[in-house]
Amino acid sequence: MKLASKRPWLPALAAILLAILAPPAAAREAPLVDLEGAIGPAAAVFVADALTAAQRQDAPLLVLRIDTPGGLDSAMRAIVKSIVASTVPVIGYVAPGGARAASAGTYILYACQVAAMAPGTNLGAATPVQIGGLTGAAPSPAPAAVDGKPTPEPNGDAMTHKRVNDATAYLRSLAELRGRNADWAERAVREGASLSAEAALKLQAIDLIAPDVGDLLTQANGRRVVTAAGPRVLDTAGITLIERHPGWPDRFLAVVSNPNIAYILLLIGFYGLVYEIANPGTVLPGTVGAICLLLALYAFQLLPVSWAGLALIGLGLGLMIAEAFVPSFGALGVGGMTAFVIGSLILIDTDAPGYAISIPLIIGFAVASAVLLVLVVGMAIKAQRRPVVTGGEQLIGAPGTAVSGFPGAGSVHLHGEIWSAYSPQAIPPGAAIRVLAREGLILAVEPLTEQHPSSQPQSND
Repeated sequence: MKLASKRPWLPALAAILLAILAPPAAAREAPLVDLEGAIGPAAAVFVADALTAAQRQDAPLLVLRIDTPGGLDSAMRAIVKSIVASTVPVIGYVAPGGARAASAGTYILYACQVAAMAPGTNLGAATPVQIGGLTGAAPSPAPAAVDGKPTPEPNGDAMTHKRVNDATAYLRSLAELRGRNADWAERAVREGASLSAEAALKLQAIDLIAPDVGDLLTQANGRRVVTAAGPRVLDTAGITLIERHPGWPDRFLAVVSNPNIAYILLLIGFYGLVYEIANPGTVLPGTVGAICLLLALYAFQLLPVSWAGLALIGLGLGLMIAEAFVPSFGALGVGGMTAFVIGSLILIDTDAPGYAISIPLIIGFAVASAVLLVLVVGMAIKAQRRPVVTGGEQLIGAPGTAVSGFPGAGSVHLHGEIWSAYSPQAIPPGAAIRVLAREGLILAVEPLTEQHPSSQPQSND
């Protein structure tokens, strides 16, 4: 007490030293993940990895910025499962202005604990149109209601009804889980309905509208949400959003799982292996072909592939190659090209946006294969018509010069070499001869004389 009274500045100095030496308070950071373009396997892996990292770092939340026309059903469901199972709250944010959460994006937005949109954005059109994909296709007529429950659509096959009913129940369950408008969610599936940001907020399809991420965090502060770990209240004050970008594995997966890239890899792999088989020992084409083919098969097991389409492509390529070896006057080639084009068109079993093989790419490869086929067949025909210039057959009819002998056994000079020969006729040395046949290393020859009348000896009579 006496020391403190004599030196009153000591407590203040101690406080200043503690403030300087104390470690700074950890900054509150949260990841911002962009979900752009068509939703596929790479997007599903990227979002799952981002959520896992956020949980490991005990992040206060994760902002998922959405701008997508839709994508694959399997990838969409994988993302929804990751969000629902996450202990970190996820804020789905359709932004910037002009963005959309169409088709599969609607399901993902509904799965988020907080659903937000920027002005000038839209969501909806969640009608499934084919197994393996969700797109914003033209809506079918709304079903009639009996006792407040929608009845099955009168038109369409049973498989369509199953897809629509499954998608309706799925989106409705997500709406009920997050306390949003489940009736409109059903309309988005059955009728392909879409909403602007303002209309979505009015119908309680979303929770809030925010022009930017700063305002988004401000409005989200204090909201009560439910995660896989239980209820919690969002505390967004002082949070800094850190953008998380895809790593090289995610980017590589995005490239390989692109249907057009997978299609090109498949054809390069096929042609590379065929070239290696036709020319053993070249090594490089076979190596590149094997790598490309394995990458293509890896991509196809991630994509909704029609194996009938893949079989037709293989059949078409096989028939076009067979045309080069079996003379069918183009029948095999035309049939192969037809099978190739049809198989390419039905290879990807979905109408999801961004997951159809480019028609110009199919036409380009078909034309290139046809041109290659014509060149190969043309060279084969020319080779068949060309006279033999090598081997024993090319000696028949060849001219030479007698060296010795004849009649009987002798020798001739032919193609720069001395050959043993036989002739029943008398042939003087130096006379021109012609080969009639070959038996092993002995040639049958005859004297080569002019057959024109002018070459006959003239009489002096």
